[in-house]
Amino acid sequence: MSDDDAAEAAEGEASTDDSSEDSSTSGGTVPVGVKLGSTRTVIALPDSHGTENRIVRTLTCMATYEDALTGEEKVLYGEEAAREYPDRVEYMLRSGLPEDEDRAEMTKKFFEALIEENDIPADSGVVYAIPTIDNPAGLENLKSVIEDSGIGISLMESYPESLCGSIPAFGDDLEAIDEIFISVNMGSTNLEASAYRRGEQLAPFTTGAVTGNEVDRMIANYVEEETQGRVNIDTQTAREYKEEHADFVDFEPFTDIIQQPGGGTHEFTIERSVMDAVDEYLDDTVDELANTFLPELANDYMKVYQLALDRPVVITGGMACIPGIVEEFERRLSEELNRDIEATAADQPDVAPTVGAQRIAARLVENS
Repeated sequence: MSDDDAAEAAEGEASTDDSSEDSSTSGGTVPVGVKLGSTRTVIALPDSHGTENRIVRTLTCMATYEDALTGEEKVLYGEEAAREYPDRVEYMLRSGLPEDEDRAEMTKKFFEALIEENDIPADSGVVYAIPTIDNPAGLENLKSVIEDSGIGISLMESYPESLCGSIPAFGDDLEAIDEIFISVNMGSTNLEASAYRRGEQLAPFTTGAVTGNEVDRMIANYVEEETQGRVNIDTQTAREYKEEHADFVDFEPFTDIIQQPGGGTHEFTIERSVMDAVDEYLDDTVDELANTFLPELANDYMKVYQLALDRPVVITGGMACIPGIVEEFERRLSEELNRDIEATAADQPDVAPTVGAQRIAARLVENS
């Protein structure tokens, strides 16, 4: 697939579900949820009527270019950067966190531009979702990016991403805070799992060996193999294939076209590459949970382990958006543990952490 084709496949500008003014026009502190993700950043806040959430969602990336007239360096963010400069766009949080000062500074510029472009109010109570990663320096950088921004003047708190992402799966309020359950975050940069006991995070587990990003690399490799070396795609195109075509229920082979080096085009069909990659990912996920996380949880918190497995396991993260993956996860983990396991997910697992964070923010603002 050419860069132009990849650009056409990229999403539009930062999307919202309501184009009206935000609720800051009505006065008072506005509850805002934020998730700065390795692939996408999502912000949730009430619309102008205060009855629905306005969702801002864009790729966490940026690209620089030189102004043709002045020579000044200019910066593009999000989908616009990915669409117009796929050859040099940078994803600042590929490891899940801003690893160093340069990445932190890039992320600050990106986040401030997103806030300004979407009129996120300064007089807000902000809750942001943080990944379960043992990286104090990276977590501190993430904290500085959000807490030093121009929002959250009234309130600023952080909660685990897996807890925030589980909240919409339990209902329309904060029922998850009063539950005992296991949450599995199928993210781009890490596989995370935690048990929760009435909001308390127990036995947090994370591994970088099973990731959505690795699925993208696998798809790219498998496409080359399936086409006998005639087609090479980049990981961005592979991610688009995954998001558009992966389906455990009704996968259908699909075709694409690339430009030949000597002129003309080559049409090819993908039958196995996408599903082979996501199938291996799910097997590896179940293996990590059944043979590493769950034994550790049982060893440290046996009663919580027993109670949690009698309740639905909540799946969050971008990989949880693949149709049928919740049911397939449920089936494979049940077989691995030789007991019936139930799994569930929010309607939109990729935006669920931000929605959950916004609900917590609303409760904190109300109580304050």
